[in-house]
Amino acid sequence: MTSQNAWPKFAVAVMLSLSLTACKDTKTLQENEQLKTQVAELQKENGQLGNNLETVTAARDQLARENQALKAQMKPRKTKHSGAKSSSRKRRRT
Repeated sequence: MTSQNAWPKFAVAVMLSLSLTACKDTKTLQENEQLKTQVAELQKENGQLGNNLETVTAARDQLARENQALKAQMKPRKTKHSGAKSSSRKRRRT
């Protein structure tokens, strides 16, 4: 009798394991789809951030050039000091 009872139990166990595997596969597929969506969004954001970085870098370079030009304009405006010094008072010993 044990051999007759063993086969149906084995068949039920196989069916349950297959159904659980199918559920896991369905969950895995759903998770994979969600992850693919998230990866696509992150790639899009990465592209936008790359564009923003290029824009900011170009603006920084432009400001650096303007700064250098303004510094160059300021150099001629500086007054040159003459070589003659004003006479200072000397203490006389008495």
